Amino acid sequence: MPGVLYAGGVVAALFASTLTSQAYAQPPFDTVPPDKIVITVATVNGSGCPAGTAAIAVSPDNTAFTVTYSEYLAQVGKGAKPTDFRKNCQLSLVTHVPQGFSYAIASVDYRGFAHLEKGASATQKASYYFQGQSQTSSNTHDFAGSYDDNWQVTDTADIATVVWSPCGELRNFNINTELRANAGTSNTKETTSFIAMDSTDGDVSTTYHFAWKECPPDKK
Repeated sequence: MPGVLYAGGVVAALFASTLTSQAYAQPPFDTVPPDKIVITVATVNGSGCPAGTAAIAVSPDNTAFTVTYSEYLAQVGKGAKPTDFRKNCQLSLVTHVPQGFSYAIASVDYRGFAHLEKGASATQKASYYFQGQSQTSSNTHDFAGSYDDNWQVTDTADIATVVWSPCGELRNFNINTELRANAGTSNTKETTSFIAMDSTDGDVSTTYHFAWKECPPDKK
């Protein structure tokens, strides 16, 4: 699902566990760059996001972007294929940042719907990293049956531990997500359990919240 999204002063970002040389002393969140940012969708791959089923949009207030899925569902039990228990999606984004700024993710909100029979369970997992950097952060959330409702989870990064994009360099930002449905002790011959990163009306999306930093003068 290649495409290009335009917006004024938006940010892209990344979780990580350690500081890097880009995490300078200047505090973040001071300002949002006035110039527009361009996010190019390099690749969208995975069993949870077949071609044409994932859409990305930048928020008007330049503080977030959202990813909406229409076929992201993992299931087990009656009517499910053996491979349906796990679905994944990898997004690779090229973010053109206004000169003199660095970006990082502050938090991510995931939403969806799940129906889990008694004895079944489900897992939502996500990881984030910049191309060429070894730091990767993973976050996992578990759900237990019986359950039949919308779900929402948030991954939050301490601002002191995020990794900022290198100043003056263009690096792909990679987002890997995964859904798993586990049958456990549920009756798989008569029931179906599933977890979806969407809803019955397709109006549930994942939101990535951004943070900005100005680069040191000698890095601009």
